[in-house]
Amino acid sequence: MDQEKIGKLIKQIRKQNNLTQKDLADKYGVTYQAVSKWENGKNIPDISLLKQMSKDFNIDIEDMLEGNINQKKKSKIKLILIIVFVLSIIIIALFLTRRDNLSFKTLSSQCDNFNITGIIAYNNKKSSIYISDINYCGKEDNTEYKKIECTLYESEGDKEIVISKNVYDKSESITLDNYLKSLNFKIDDYTRTCKKYSDNSLYIKLKTKDQNGKIKTQKIKLSLDDNC
Repeated sequence: MDQEKIGKLIKQIRKQNNLTQKDLADKYGVTYQAVSKWENGKNIPDISLLKQMSKDFNIDIEDMLEGNINQKKKSKIKLILIIVFVLSIIIIALFLTRRDNLSFKTLSSQCDNFNITGIIAYNNKKSSIYISDINYCGKEDNTEYKKIECTLYESEGDKEIVISKNVYDKSESITLDNYLKSLNFKIDDYTRTCKKYSDNSLYIKLKTKDQNGKIKTQKIKLSLDDNC
């Protein structure tokens, strides 16, 4: 067993589940200093604790002992999630088409640092916007942020017309990747029709604030696969 690898895996699991060292320590009846030693590779939990962690976080005990989550399993899970997402979009599309005779366009990102999957369902009276998958693919960012704001808006000249906003502002800091995992936008019966923003006037703005108070803003321009 490689103590250092196991420690890095425990740290990865803890952060992915938005837990502090104290949270993890309390969960397993140890001190936070013990958790710190695990993560630094100076010590490892006994086998009974490792078995309980593998059960709690749905990781094979073999992977825990090797200090490495099986990438094939992760890829399989990702593929399943993609299939579920596509099927959900198809079901929504069929339902809405029958109900309102709507047409559909795909939304995607024009920013190299983000992959975005979404659709616009529309007719000549209204539109609905669904964005359920936003992934950061830029340089590795392990920064712990105190606050993150994500705004979906329309750009109209110098004005930003806010469509929807999501704000993370809790006592526990969070990485950008973990924040984006649970982020989605679902706007039903939006009064503006698709033709109003067929010239790619839709944007997502990410505003982050780290633990030192440094603020960073990123604007992501969205594009339609074709004009409405």
